[in-house]
Amino acid sequence: MLVTLIAAARTSPLLETRFGDDRPLDAAGWQALERAVPALAPLAAAELRYCSPTAGSRQTGEVLGYAPLAQPALRDCDMGRWSGLTLAEVTAREPAAVDAWLTDPRAAPHGGEALLSFISRVGGWLDTRPLADDGRIVAVTEASVIRAAMLYALKAPPHAYWRTEIYPLSVVSLHGARGQWNLRLG
Repeated sequence: MLVTLIAAARTSPLLETRFGDDRPLDAAGWQALERAVPALAPLAAAELRYCSPTAGSRQTGEVLGYAPLAQPALRDCDMGRWSGLTLAEVTAREPAAVDAWLTDPRAAPHGGEALLSFISRVGGWLDTRPLADDGRIVAVTEASVIRAAMLYALKAPPHAYWRTEIYPLSVVSLHGARGQWNLRLG
């Protein structure tokens, strides 16, 4: 099975990104998406098409012609009481909690989901996709979900999450099946 993950188009400038952000695409996101349509629209031929439940992911999937089904398992990490705040705001208020969150993958000082739980949730979604070996899936989701999927597929240590960058409209493909995933580039 081939699972192609596409990062949703931009919803805000990077420094304005908020935990648990569910804003629609901004003007730069719409423009980038319009330019990407010719390259990404053919992925609509996949047998199954999904998106995270966020506005930006749904809009990206619709513009690309995927008519995606929203999947709660593809939502961003639950950031608890930090939802709606920027990293700078949280760091100013709770510097020790941010340090714990960034260094201990089991920590959830925000009261939400720990990084390990998030990676496991995304991996569980991957492992339960209902397709034959040659089936194709496309999913539009947040960059964080794609990062988690890559770590799960590669069985990489959790701290590698903080060293992985996914830009809006990036495409990552995973080939395999339950517990046996390979990262496919190019």
